[in-house]
Amino acid sequence: MKGLNSPMNTAVAIMPSPVFLRRFKVILFFIWGFTCCTIGWDSVMRMSADLRDLFLYEAFLYYNPLLLVTMMVWLWGVCLWVFSQSTVNYAKIFDLDQNHLTHREIWKCSMWMTIIVPTSMTAYLYLYSHGEVSLAASQPVILYIAVALVLVFPFDIFYLSSRFFLLRTLWRIALPLQPISFPDFFLADILTSMAKVFSDLERSVCRMVHRQVATIAWFEADSVCGSHSVAIPLVLVIPYIWRLMQCLRQYKDTKEKATLFNALKYSTAVPVIFLSALKYHVLPDRWTYIYRRLWLFSSVINSLYSFYWDVTRDWDLRYDHLALFLIETLFYIAFNLRTLWHFLHRTMYIEYLIYFILFKYLFRTPTVCGTYLYSIYA
Repeated sequence: MKGLNSPMNTAVAIMPSPVFLRRFKVILFFIWGFTCCTIGWDSVMRMSADLRDLFLYEAFLYYNPLLLVTMMVWLWGVCLWVFSQSTVNYAKIFDLDQNHLTHREIWKCSMWMTIIVPTSMTAYLYLYSHGEVSLAASQPVILYIAVALVLVFPFDIFYLSSRFFLLRTLWRIALPLQPISFPDFFLADILTSMAKVFSDLERSVCRMVHRQVATIAWFEADSVCGSHSVAIPLVLVIPYIWRLMQCLRQYKDTKEKATLFNALKYSTAVPVIFLSALKYHVLPDRWTYIYRRLWLFSSVINSLYSFYWDVTRDWDLRYDHLALFLIETLFYIAFNLRTLWHFLHRTMYIEYLIYFILFKYLFRTPTVCGTYLYSIYA
């Protein structure tokens, strides 16, 4: 009868609309963010001024790798969204199966990472500032263990096929015993640009293993987890060795000489990394007058070679195109600086020129000269 409402119709009637649910989630997200910021700021202000900087450095050291990975996952979702909007068949390019993650699922994963990592960091700050040092030290340890378990969890939850694809690709990168596929090359190339992540990750895991979390024992000169640790250059050089092995494998399969020149590019990164690490293992005079000059020379060679290769090979700009590219860039710089001349002081004008050149040419290319310096001396 028309006058009677079935239970199904009643259930449908009381279901909130998708727009309401989306707005409700956004409100909850902002409440969570405000709560974390408030608790974190209050916790930092409770500490003494002499220990505040060291503690913040240590706190960001533990969580910086996961925060950077979270940002990378967000941006990867943006890339997939652009591909889908441009009708690019990225699933075929990356050799993905039909159950691959879409940009919405990638964003869902990154959203959970955005919530979990800062929440753990806030708990770390709160517990340490309130004297619960042991509980505070357990927060990053629990987070790292949870991330590792989620990656290797063998059951069909948390996108098992995608996790297996990632782990299988990492295994193929570490042991390039088979022909190099596009996902192998693509992921290995990303790893070479994650020097800061690997450096902080090595220091964080080292302090967790040696029970130096929430302490300043790592600050001692003889600490095994200090800046002079031999594990740091070893961790940083591994991605470049992987890409070098991939290039050699490609030359074996294709006999293209260009792959050997690409392998040479990655081999120039090795002396930069190990010469940088020598600063903590030699006398200051020997570093200043011998090894520092070798380090500068190797850094210049690596940066110039990487820049040349990226422009002429990766960007496919030949010599005539490169000259036009440089001329257009100079005009672009001159126009922008002329516009800012009326607003900036002369000293700021010079600084802007320096910063623009640095960001446009040095940091735009994933050179070891920039990434390793930042990972060691930051």
